[in-house]
Formats: sequence, structure tokens, C-alpha cells
Amino acid sequence: MELAKALDLIADVPDFPEPGVLFRDLSPLFADAAGFKAVTDGLAATVDPEVDLLAGVEARGFLLAAAVGYARGLGVALIRKPGKLPRVAGRVGYTLEYGTATVELPEGVVVPGQRVAILDDVLATGGTVAATCKLLEDAKAQVTGVSVVMELGALGGRSVLEGRRVEALRVC
Repeated sequence: MELAKALDLIADVPDFPEPGVLFRDLSPLFADAAGFKAVTDGLAATVDPEVDLLAGVEARGFLLAAAVGYARGLGVALIRKPGKLPRVAGRVGYTLEYGTATVELPEGVVVPGQRVAILDDVLATGGTVAATCKLLEDAKAQVTGVSVVMELGALGGRSVLEGRRVEALRVC
């Protein structure tokens, strides 16, 4: 399946998780084998060839980072929501378009000096990815870039990541 057709599998869900928010549901894309492969291959092509590790942001970023990690022969660090890890190396709070949140890095998965690429499903306001960058850099890793399936351009997330390499398979 070509990448454009795969991206068309993403469903728009209005007023979720609250009124006024348009949620981008990748579930139909993940359920379609050919579509998931096309997106995995597309994302894998955006990741710096010199990267040592991928960071997947909970939860859909886990799926994407794992698939790209398999395709590229790379390990994956899982960036988690609070309360999910028995050992935490660091945590960063941030603001979302509809609230606040925190991300945590598991202890012992990032080695200082490692080159890490971040993968996630959607870049919206940039808060989650910016917090993930800070979390990794606090652990002395070098963030080589950010790759997402979809960027919601009107929300300005790229501006929060100014100076960073950001790759999106689709910009809406």
C-alpha cells in the first residue's frame, strides 16, 4: 500500500477527549497490515542513520517505535506516564492543548552520549515531545530528531521544537 493511502486510514473523532478537540485515531491504521507496514517504512526512512536508540512516547508511540526499531535493528526506550515504572531516571511535567501531563524515563535504559530519535503518532502543541526531549537530554542523551505520523500544523508544535529536526509523514 502506498503511504498516502495508509495515512487515509486515520479516523477523525470530534469532541474527544473533550468538546472542541479533534482526536486523530490511528487504530484503523494499526489494524491494517499493509497500512501499518507503509507507515513503519515511512517513519523508518525519516530516522537519522546514526541513531543508537529510539524513544517511543506512551502509548501509540510505543507501537511506532517498536515497529521502526525492529525494521532498523534498534532498541526502544519507552517514555511513560507517571506511576507505571518501578524505577524512574527522571520526570518532566508539561502543558497539553487541554490540560497538563508528565512523562518519565525508566532508569537504566539510556546511556549518556547515546543518539536518540523520538517517535510519536501526532505532533500537536509540541508539549509532549518537548518534555521528552528535555527528559532525554537530562539523561545526557543527544536527541537527533523527532518523527511523527501526523503534524497538526495549526497548533504550532513545530515552533516549540525550533532548532530540532522534525519529520512528519503528513501535515494537516
